Parts: sequence; C-alpha cells; structure tokens
Amino acid sequence: MAAELHVELVAADRSVWSGEATLVVARTTSGDIGVMPGHQPLLGVLESGPVTIRTSDGGTVVAAVHGGFISFADDKLSLLAEIAELADEIDVERAERALDRAKSDTDGAAERRADVRLRVVAVH
Repeated sequence: MAAELHVELVAADRSVWSGEATLVVARTTSGDIGVMPGHQPLLGVLESGPVTIRTSDGGTVVAAVHGGFISFADDKLSLLAEIAELADEIDVERAERALDRAKSDTDGAAERRADVRLRVVAVH
C-alpha cells in the first residue's frame, strides 16, 4: 500500500473535504508547495489559489481556496481557509459575472477570487 497522508480542508463556515491522499499542492505566501507523506512539519499562510489533492484511490479533488493557513505534522495536513469551494460547487456564470464586476470596480481582491474560481473549474 502506498504511503498516505490524512487531509482536512476546512473553510470558516464548513468542512469542505476530508480523506486520504498521496499529494497535496497549495499556494502559500512563499510560493507553491507540494506535500507528500513524510514531509517535514510545516506551517504556512495560504494565498488565493487552487488546491489540488491527489486522493489515495487515484482521483483528484480541486478546490479554490482564498486565504488561511496550511499545517502539516505526523502525516496529517490541515488546510484552514477563509473561503474554500470545490470545483464542482462553482457556478461558472456567476464567477464570470463576479470577475467582470471586480474588473469594472477595480477591486483587485475580488478579481483574484473570481479568477481563481474560474481556473479551478477549468482544471477540473
């Protein structure tokens, strides 16, 4: 059996995804990071960006994450996000409207959130 890590992806308002994985890739303030079983303990700050989880059964879970923290120790990875949405939960038309609105309002943070949502759906 391949080595696994237990992953918890939690948003401020709910548990988004929980399960076993072989690899998680997330964007931090220090850049993109990949975490596999046996990784050194870490604590980092999440940036808005996609999180990709390679599940133990060979599947892939992709989520749009906006802010928060990543923590790893003893093969347990916690992603504690301000906002997190699984790719299949994202309404593409709504995200496109939000992106257009953010661009016209010159709201950089909202534009980044909408852009991340659309990138996650495109990957999924």
